Amino acid sequence: MFGTILVVCIGNICRSPVGEKLLKQYFPEKRIFSAGISAERSHLVGKGVDPTMQQVAISRGVDLSEHRSQQLTSELCKNVDLILVMEKGHIDLVRQISPESSGKVMLFGHWLDSNKDIPDPYRQSEDMFREVYALIEDAALRWKLKL
Repeated sequence: MFGTILVVCIGNICRSPVGEKLLKQYFPEKRIFSAGISAERSHLVGKGVDPTMQQVAISRGVDLSEHRSQQLTSELCKNVDLILVMEKGHIDLVRQISPESSGKVMLFGHWLDSNKDIPDPYRQSEDMFREVYALIEDAALRWKLKL
């Protein structure tokens, strides 16, 4: 049903790379990508994962060193079956970029208690990065059980 999945956050250097990688582990048969709503405007296109997130991921046995940030585009949205965003506010931002994709946008944390937003840890403490990683991990596992 959902053969291609796009995971979206703001810069594509903290949350969405983790979500992408975990979903790829759970669904090796699916094509899974990630992108950032403001990666281009923030001059992050082509950048690697935030160093703190990379450290947290490595401590959990996940290597994100190959990741490079990319800008979310209408074309990317059109070519996937499901778009998972980290915060409720991202839903409208994705719709602005790709209005025809409205029906396939959901929260990455949709199956968490009360449709939980996954906050942006960028420029926050390492503890915040750890909390966010754990939330993404939990949400990805719940998607594994639902898809």
